[in-house]
Amino acid sequence: MTESTANTVPKTYPCPCCGTQTAWQNNKYKPFCSDRCKLIDLGAWANEEYTLPAESTPFSDEL
Repeated sequence: MTESTANTVPKTYPCPCCGTQTAWQNNKYKPFCSDRCKLIDLGAWANEEYTLPAESTPFSDEL
């Protein structure tokens, strides 16, 4: 593949919400494929669906 050919083939990646292969260049919704997936992810974040496991601290019952 020549350098000029590499520039014409857009790089793609899976949308983190739905998995659809999406072009990175000129994508105003990146890293998502669409406004819909972007809003679904925002709603999941707002509903606190994204959490990390945490251990309780020794003084957490005193709060």
